Amino acid sequence: MCLLLTRQLLLVVCRMFKRHKSLASERRRELISRGATRSILKDDMKNFHFLSQFILSAGPLKSTSAVKHSKTIHFEIEILDAQTKKQICIVDKVTQKSTIHDVKQKFHKACPQWYPSRVGLQLERGGPFLKDNLTIQSVAASSIVTLYFTDLGQQVSWTTVFLAEYTGPLLIYLLFYLRIPYIYNMKESSRRLCHPVVHLACFCHCIHYIRYLLETLFVHKVSSGHTSLKNLLKSCAFYWGFTSWIAYYINHPRYTPPSFGYRQVAISAINFLICEAGNHFINVVLSHPSHTGNNACFPSPNYNPFTWMFFLVSCPNYTYEIGSWISFTIMTQTLPVGIFTLLMSIQMSLWAKKKHKIYLKKFSSYMHRKSAMIPFIL
Repeated sequence: MCLLLTRQLLLVVCRMFKRHKSLASERRRELISRGATRSILKDDMKNFHFLSQFILSAGPLKSTSAVKHSKTIHFEIEILDAQTKKQICIVDKVTQKSTIHDVKQKFHKACPQWYPSRVGLQLERGGPFLKDNLTIQSVAASSIVTLYFTDLGQQVSWTTVFLAEYTGPLLIYLLFYLRIPYIYNMKESSRRLCHPVVHLACFCHCIHYIRYLLETLFVHKVSSGHTSLKNLLKSCAFYWGFTSWIAYYINHPRYTPPSFGYRQVAISAINFLICEAGNHFINVVLSHPSHTGNNACFPSPNYNPFTWMFFLVSCPNYTYEIGSWISFTIMTQTLPVGIFTLLMSIQMSLWAKKKHKIYLKKFSSYMHRKSAMIPFIL
């Protein structure tokens, strides 16, 4: 290409030179015949010299850089059964930018009986399941990749799990509070009046789970992933079962009020509402971080006094949650609530320790003097 352009340019220059030479010779004859001075001839020569210098000053032509066409690498994904090691199918024409989710989609086209949400893919048998956002290039060692398939079973979204967990306790408690037939003795229920703490406990219990439902819908950034139906059944059995046990005792016609009377009830109720408000504001802060990406930092307290708990612990939402249930236990003074509070405290302490370790590794500016959940203790 460059040689052709150079040849064409030389031809143009030669033609201009010949034409200019012929015109100059003819003009010179006319001027000599008319007796013109040599100064005009010198001007013509200067003009031609200027043209030649201008062409030479342009320098050599730069060769146009060849367009580099990026070669798209295709992978061949061999999917084997994790138990029998038998080949299920081969997914071909997978690019290096394709994700595990894309592979699951193609796998679903080849095997329609397995939906992408219930497909678990592993690099090794018994290894961790690959996340959907991983690219094939990051896990591939060659152009042929072997993945092991595991059927995860029927899957449900996390939003469905949370809504089912929190809606059940709300409705179950109200059924016991209304003392519907076949739960308590009708004659005994009609004779005995409810203590004010029973009404207050129902109000606090409803506030707690209504807050959970609203935060699930409008505050929390629930993962778009899925979990097995077994986990949903386990969670619902735990929350619904304990709620039934708690509501049965608190709303029973023979329920006895707390030992220290209204003072114990009032102080516990106020502390319960404070912890509920603190838990809500902490969840709002966690759902709207001030920095994202590479500039991520540990959530910092703001003008809201409820967020100042971040100065002491790394998981203040668990701190307020345990505070709510301890207050509810003292307010109602019932054994089922105390057992539920103890189990929840153990579970949340494990979650808090796990998150605390992640924060220590992830955030360089994190203060090591903070505790995980309970200030200065845990």
